[in-house]
Formats: sequence, C-alpha cells, structure tokens
Amino acid sequence: MTGTNSNNRLLNILGRYKHVPWRGRYSLSHLFFNFYLLVMSSLVAIVFFADFVISMAVKGITDDYTSRFMRGTIVLIEDELFRKPRSEWPKTIKALDEKFAYKLNIVDRWTLELSPKQAEKIDSGELAIDSDGDVLYHRLKQTPQILVVGPISPDANPERPRAMPLELRIRLLTWCLIGLFLAVAVWFWVRPVWRDLEALRQTARALGEGHFESRAPEARSRAFELLTETLNGMAERIQRLIATQRELSSAISHELRTPIARMRFALEMLSETDERTDSERLWQMMGVDLDELDNLIDSSLTYARFEREQPELHLTCVELAPWLEENVESIRILSRSLRLTVDTSRLPPKQQVEFDLKSMPYAVTNLLSNALKYAKTCIIVSAEMAGNDVLVHVDDDGIGIPVEERHRVFYAFTRLDRSRDRATGGYGLGLAIVRLVLEQHDGTATATESPLGGARFTLSWPLLHKIT
Repeated sequence: MTGTNSNNRLLNILGRYKHVPWRGRYSLSHLFFNFYLLVMSSLVAIVFFADFVISMAVKGITDDYTSRFMRGTIVLIEDELFRKPRSEWPKTIKALDEKFAYKLNIVDRWTLELSPKQAEKIDSGELAIDSDGDVLYHRLKQTPQILVVGPISPDANPERPRAMPLELRIRLLTWCLIGLFLAVAVWFWVRPVWRDLEALRQTARALGEGHFESRAPEARSRAFELLTETLNGMAERIQRLIATQRELSSAISHELRTPIARMRFALEMLSETDERTDSERLWQMMGVDLDELDNLIDSSLTYARFEREQPELHLTCVELAPWLEENVESIRILSRSLRLTVDTSRLPPKQQVEFDLKSMPYAVTNLLSNALKYAKTCIIVSAEMAGNDVLVHVDDDGIGIPVEERHRVFYAFTRLDRSRDRATGGYGLGLAIVRLVLEQHDGTATATESPLGGARFTLSWPLLHKIT
C-alpha cells in the first residue's frame, strides 16, 4: 500500500541515525568557549574600530589645543634666544632646559625626518606636532635651525624608567572586567541552550532507533520552544501513522483471507465439475470475490490517504440543496427497489455553505452506501441549519445500531454483530472515512436512532470556517 511504502521510507531515514557514530559532537565547554570567543572578538573589534574613529576625529582638536597652549612658551624661548648671539644658543637652550619640565633642544632643519605636512607647517612658520602629539617643532625665524620642544608628557622622559601608561592600565583593567562579566553572561545563556540541544539530540537519536514513544522535554530556552513542539508533533504523528498502518495491515490481511479462500475453493470445484450450471455459479462467485477485493483495496487506500495526509482544505461556497440532490441522484441507480428521497425544506432559500468539493462527497456517498446495505424500504436524506452549523441527516428504516456501539462504528474495521457481517459486504472503512472527512472540516459525524426506526447518521460542520 502507498501509506505503508511511505512509512517504510520514513523508518529507513530515521533508522540511519541509529548507526551514525556520535563522535566529534560538542560538549557544553566547547559550545561555551566557541560562542564566548565569537562574542568577545566581535566586541573587541567593534570597540577598537570605534576607538580608532573617535581618536582620528579628536586628534585634530587635540593638536590644535596643544599648539595654542604651547605657542606663548615657544615665543618666549625664541625671544630669549635672539637676545644673544647664535654662538651662545646651545648654552642658553641648555640653561632653559633645566628650568622646564620638558626637554628643549635646537637641531638643524636637514636632520629632521618630517612628513610633507609637518615640513610645510615648519617652513610656513607654524608649529608642527609629531604623530604622537608629544613633540613640537618650530623654525627659529628665517634660520635653518629648529626648536624642538618635548616630549611634553612626563612619562616620555628617557631619563626615567618607562612604566606602563596609566591610561593603558585602566584600559586593560576595564577589558578584563568586561571579559569576566561577558563570560558569566554567556555561560548563563549557553547552559539552557545546551541542555535543550542535548535533549533534542537524545530524542532524535531515540526516534532514529525506533522508540517513537520518546518525547523531548519542555524547552528551558524560548528559542527552542517551537523546535521542541515540532519534534514532538512529528514523533506523535509518526507513532500514529505506524500504529494506523499496522492496524490496517493486520485488518486487511484478515479481510483478504476470506475472498481468497473462497476463490481457491471455487477453482478447485471448477476442476472437478463438468456441469455448465455449476461452472457458471462458481465463476459468478469468483467475480463477486474479485469485486470484494477491489472494493477492499480502494476503501483501504482512501482511508490511508485521509489518515496519513490530512489533505489541505480548499473551501468553496456552494448552494447546499442542489449539491445534495446531485450527489444523491448519482447513487440512486444503486437503490434498487428502495425509496430514496431528499428533503431540503428546512433549509433557508439558496442557503450557501463552505466545504471541500473534493473530500465532502466521500462523506455523503459513504453514508448513502451504508444506508443502502441496511435499509428495508426507504432512505431519507435531509438538511437543516442549527445556529452556525450545517446538519445533513441520512435516515434508514433498517435494524439500527445499539447505543453502546454508535461511537465505535466510525473507526476502521469495526464490525457489529447485527449490522456489520459479510452478507452486507462491509469492511468498517466507509464510516471511518466519513469521520476523517468531517474532522478535516472541524466537524463531527454521529450515529443516533432514526425516526424511521433504523439508524440516523448526521454530518455537522461549521457554516463558515475561520481564517487562521
């Protein structure tokens, strides 16, 4: 059967996981460190990029401030130097150097390695500042000599032992604290995620080994709630499909034995008889058995399709009375001497209803076929509205159904002592298909006592389906 083949393929796919070695899988520590390194490296890259952009933006402002702040001091030094002969400048600059907190020196212009921008400033008489913003250069009027002031920062004094700058120490401490707090935050985020992943892995492995009763526990992390529900829903559906296919396979195997045994008996009898009348009777018996096999296979495939796929509804708005009369008319030829009537007098004029034009005829046709088997003289098909629900009744004057059995008749391969015997040719699939079709329409199929004295089957579904 088609359903069995698809389930076998599904079992084969899941079964592969039983033999997959679970080597190389991440542990909690691996997941934590990988995620932590990713977050930390991304954060550091972002912060350093932002720091670089900000530093470049404020560098011009800082250099301008330093230039204006030091210009007065440099002018005073220059005036002091030009009060004396140039031969005494080295001695004078040395004396001034001892009075300032930063180093002073005079060098020739050609000894300096300056960038084009710095050289342009010096040649135009402006102050030039090195790339670190710590050393200033000023050309002494029109002479080829340059006054070098700095390093201005006390930490840059070469006579002192160089220590780690305070700013760098603060930055390192800040980054250590950020890294620690981030590690704690990542740990508390990763731990429930890891538990959910591990639970899902264990559940998937159990399903792969054929334990379809396994279910993933409730997710601790909201990120995995939908995945957990989906996995559990899939497992539930697989378990239900396998149970259905096993039930179908077992029941169909049982049902096939009788017509096959009768056909084998008829073939044996044919080989032993020469009577024409006996031969015709035996051929007729085999024809009936073949029809029974054909009907059984067709009903089983239809039931399996509805049970397996739950086809998507394609709702169409239809005027109920003409549609119902058309479907009853299509089966009237099978009613033989039975009186088959349709009563739509309790429906409002031109009443429109919604249903799937492909699946709903299955429900009505199967109910009519069922009624044709058990009715004695008449069948009445009627329809009415009950609030926002559509009701379609099929009444017969047959033997009826016991109260305690009325719910059970809608399940596959159900046979009742009085109403489901081989004389009627039923397999217990027709009413099961009716139930599945109505469930597809968010409705119900029920069996009660008919006013005609037999059984009444009622289809009920909403007039208008809500769009979700």
